[in-house]
Amino acid sequence: MQYMIHRMRRLPDEPHKIARGVFAGTFVNFPPIFGIQFVSAALLAWVMRGNILAAVLCTFLSNPITTPFIAVLALELGHWMLGIEVPLTPVMIYDGFSQAGNELWRNFMAIFTDGEARWDSLGRFWQTIYFPYLVGSIIPGLVFSLIAYYVTIPLVKAYQKLRAVKTRDAVEKRRRLKAASIEPRARDDAGDAAKGGEGPAGPAA
Repeated sequence: MQYMIHRMRRLPDEPHKIARGVFAGTFVNFPPIFGIQFVSAALLAWVMRGNILAAVLCTFLSNPITTPFIAVLALELGHWMLGIEVPLTPVMIYDGFSQAGNELWRNFMAIFTDGEARWDSLGRFWQTIYFPYLVGSIIPGLVFSLIAYYVTIPLVKAYQKLRAVKTRDAVEKRRRLKAASIEPRARDDAGDAAKGGEGPAGPAA
């Protein structure tokens, strides 16, 4: 997280473009598009004319620690919005993903064998988990993305201003040091020239 923030602050781009990239990268953390978040964030940032690197960096907000909270929030909201009254428990969610994954694998293997493709578990998974997850992720995704967008702009502006001041001070310091090192040599050269101009006086006419 600290590395991501460090890289975000040092992006050489306009604050509004960086903020649009942050919006895109934050938003794609919410829908259930596991495995293609990098590509989705980059595409959305490109459409929004935002900073693509900022978008990709923000996808790291979705991780094994934060994803369960995002999933529960989206599922609860999605069930409420769609009027689904299936009880949501961690076991039910885990079983839904597990059964859908197993059935998807069996259907894939059925292409190469005499096995029969079945869609019961995948159908239940779509109706009770995936589609509610997708629908319920939109509102919190937009809310958190807008917050990230409006927070990013002043932070990037402040950092870029501070960095510009530090750069200007460093340039001015180097200029003064260079001038200070040149001045003694100039005085020595002037003294040597003055000594060289002094010679023994010739005889008077």
